[in-house]
Amino acid sequence: MTRTLVLDDVTKAFPTGTVALEEVSLSVSAGEFVSVVGPSGCGKSTLLRLASGLDEVSGGDVEVNATSTSYVFQEPTLLEWRSALRNVELVGELRGVPKLERRRRAREALDLVGLSGFEKQHPRQLSGGMRMRVSIARALVAEPDLALFDEPFGALDEITRLRMQTELQSLFALKSFAGLFITHSVSEAVYLSTRVVVMSGRPGRVVADIPVPWGYPRTPELRYEPEFGALVGEVSAALGEHS
Repeated sequence: MTRTLVLDDVTKAFPTGTVALEEVSLSVSAGEFVSVVGPSGCGKSTLLRLASGLDEVSGGDVEVNATSTSYVFQEPTLLEWRSALRNVELVGELRGVPKLERRRRAREALDLVGLSGFEKQHPRQLSGGMRMRVSIARALVAEPDLALFDEPFGALDEITRLRMQTELQSLFALKSFAGLFITHSVSEAVYLSTRVVVMSGRPGRVVADIPVPWGYPRTPELRYEPEFGALVGEVSAALGEHS
């Protein structure tokens, strides 16, 4: 199987002398959803920026075997003057996709995230969860081989966050892109992922790579199963040991 994303002994040091990451190796293939957890300041977001090409490594290699990569930020980063539909259309517009085709794709993407009927609403008219759905629709409309998520649900209330987790893993079951997801929540990581990568405190290193056994789509009730709680405990223990 071709690996969509490969980080090989990646180190990242900043001009200030801070070493954010040290000899980090991990890979993500199509059909894998890998979450990364670690203490604050361990370089999780830096890892994502290196994977996306937004920043350069100080050592090691990053290999991306994807024709299309999408990035979902911590905030929705929507254009306030454009409707939900026009925000999702933006990717196709920038790529020169004909208007009728990009509009069709945008409507389909909004439908996938449960926003049919809200196409004409502007960001200020949408809730936080709905704005994040628009952001995810915009990322998926490009049909990415690789999707990168930088704590997209961190600012949401708990009920909305749980709902968004369920929707995202359902979308992953449908699209089977290679996903790399940054989060502070261990239960979120376990619920969403095929594997959970645990990082140490700064400089960030991979200290555990724990497989998650359940298939997709996953029901919300999975969160209350003893096996789920046991796996959350295993990841939490690895995190606590190396924080």
